[in-house]
Amino acid sequence: MALSHVNDPDLGRSLIELGMIENIKIDGKKVSFDLVLTTPACPMKKKMSDDCIDAIHDLVDHDAVVEINLTSKPQPDPKEEFKEVFAHIGNTIVVASGKGGVGKSTVAVNLAISLAKTGARVGLVDADIYGPSIPIMLGVEGEEIYGHRVGDKTYMLPIEKYGIKLMSVGFFVDPNKALAWRGPMASGALKQLLGETWWDEIDYLVVDMPPGTGDIQLTLSQSIPVSGAIIVSTPQQVALADVVRGVELFRNEAVNIPVLGFVENMAYFTPAELPAMKYYIFGKGGCRKLAEEMNIPLLGEIPLVQSIAESGDNGKPAALFDPADLHDPVRAAFDELAKNTITELCKLRAASC
Repeated sequence: MALSHVNDPDLGRSLIELGMIENIKIDGKKVSFDLVLTTPACPMKKKMSDDCIDAIHDLVDHDAVVEINLTSKPQPDPKEEFKEVFAHIGNTIVVASGKGGVGKSTVAVNLAISLAKTGARVGLVDADIYGPSIPIMLGVEGEEIYGHRVGDKTYMLPIEKYGIKLMSVGFFVDPNKALAWRGPMASGALKQLLGETWWDEIDYLVVDMPPGTGDIQLTLSQSIPVSGAIIVSTPQQVALADVVRGVELFRNEAVNIPVLGFVENMAYFTPAELPAMKYYIFGKGGCRKLAEEMNIPLLGEIPLVQSIAESGDNGKPAALFDPADLHDPVRAAFDELAKNTITELCKLRAASC
């Protein structure tokens, strides 16, 4: 079969072998089939589609008329209370950290924006119940949340900014008061954010988790289908020790969430006036070495630059920066992170075939 010669560019395996070709129909010179993508926003879908057409023309009939229906497989079923919402969500990615202060929310926000720049439909949940900061980072603090009727139920509509949809507990609490919530209260708030927000059609739902390992992580894993987790760290050894605990949590039998990879934030310092220079002020290669030891991908290394902190304060995330600005490498780093995340999701889906 001609299509057995077409490989997934990321995995290097035949589309037939991966089970990505279904419902082949031949009617004279007309050939039609389904190309089942691992994610609707797969960045390689055009190449795979073009390769399929070329293979049929080269190996079967140059005059064949080829029709390809691009489709994707849904996630596993969530709990009943989340089914209606998550029936429209392609992939759920949690962004976690073993400790606070490593820039987890910054990574989550900029990952969401970089995913949206690929043409994907992206949602972002600020599930950092005790310290919701994403409304500030996106410049939407104080926004009013409206209801949306679906059937006999009213859902909350997320705020839209920079091409992504956002829901945060920060829209419902006084930003000047600490949240003294016990575990069950925090878990209940997370369930409301996830189950009572109407995202409509979403390719990627990025969930910014609170730091550490506890009730929130367990609630999430036991309530909804999570495609994979990204763990954020800084290069210091004390931070990397917490990364190991984070991996153990997600690999625990009660949680069982695949770890897509690590992100090393503040990996090196680059002065604005010397963009080619890298100063490893917190140590070099610690996260990369740990990734190799644990056989987990290193998805990205984010530099420590003043513009990232400023962008979080002024509501204009770093991933929005102009790629033509050679004095700021940050956008390229976050775009690389998004690309690698999509690749790892594709590998996970393919491995389950």
